Amino acid sequence: MKGFVAEFKAFAMKGNVIDLAVAVVIGTAFGNIVSSLVANIITPIIGLIMGGIDFSGMAYMVDDAEITYGVFIQSVIDFLIVALVIFMVVKGINKAKDALDKKEEEVKEEKPAEPSEEVKLLREIRDSVKK
Repeated sequence: MKGFVAEFKAFAMKGNVIDLAVAVVIGTAFGNIVSSLVANIITPIIGLIMGGIDFSGMAYMVDDAEITYGVFIQSVIDFLIVALVIFMVVKGINKAKDALDKKEEEVKEEKPAEPSEEVKLLREIRDSVKK
């Protein structure tokens, strides 16, 4: 049992797990912000453009069941906004990484290669013979 607890502690304290936990918390908060943005700002604007339609109230009654497809439309808009933001963030990170990699390659190309030990020894022999 001690081995299991120690192994779990080592797993839980790894940087990746902690980073993932932070990402989930921030992602949840971001999702709430996007949902509020869509429900309270974007959807009403789209509704006004389309002639005063209120998406949140859109529903279809089948016997006693209410199918609220307006809420579904808001969820689709939520998804599209989150997907767009994630795409832009990943694209920005990849662009920054490519620029950094390119800069590192340029630095490597500018820096002359260190001569091998044999070349250094031959230069010492040459210099001593010249004296």
